Amino acid sequence: MSVALAFDIYGTLIDPHGVVDELSKHVGDRAQDFSNIWRDKQLEYTWRRALMQRYENFPVCTRQALDYTDTLLQTNLGESAKVALMQVYRVLPAYDDVPASLQSLADSGFRMFGFSNGVAEAVSGLLEHAGIDRYFEGVVSVDALQTFKPSPDVYHHFIEVADTAPENCWLVSSNGFDVIGAVSAGMKAAWLKRSQSVVFDPWGVEPTLVLHGLDELNQKIII
Repeated sequence: MSVALAFDIYGTLIDPHGVVDELSKHVGDRAQDFSNIWRDKQLEYTWRRALMQRYENFPVCTRQALDYTDTLLQTNLGESAKVALMQVYRVLPAYDDVPASLQSLADSGFRMFGFSNGVAEAVSGLLEHAGIDRYFEGVVSVDALQTFKPSPDVYHHFIEVADTAPENCWLVSSNGFDVIGAVSAGMKAAWLKRSQSVVFDPWGVEPTLVLHGLDELNQKIII
């Protein structure tokens, strides 16, 4: 039975800090700090909304996190600047190792899906803009369930969409919470450690594989 790979998008294939250049036009040398807080708050809002069962989609969480960061840092962004920043979020770049790695995996016969907190339309647009959409059988979005990772429901949903056994489903993600969620739901998971300073959560749930670059996946994956 063929192996289905569920690729997280933001932070794994697509760089959410690709917005820094646009940010620097508005906040100068505070752009990276702004981007870091914006990303952290964006994820926090998804978890809080999932727990509270007060779902709003990922673009809403992203915009609210932008508003929060602007207020926190007192950067006084105008509405036109915020609209421009949100637009950049729709055309964020892929990491440099992504195209060749996906080609290698495709050549090996893996089934590949985008699997994201983002809405399907936005994720499909990101993949197309990055020139990597052709590698994916489809996009599986949590929006269909109106909750967010790491709810076990979203991983079970992926398994159903992929129409294969859980042991043949792999998550590939740079987010530790995502990896723990997938393993807890019965999937295998490769943690992509994109930063050497990142520490995996000490919960006693370990990734099946640890990668230091996406190009390692095709050699290390256990079938």
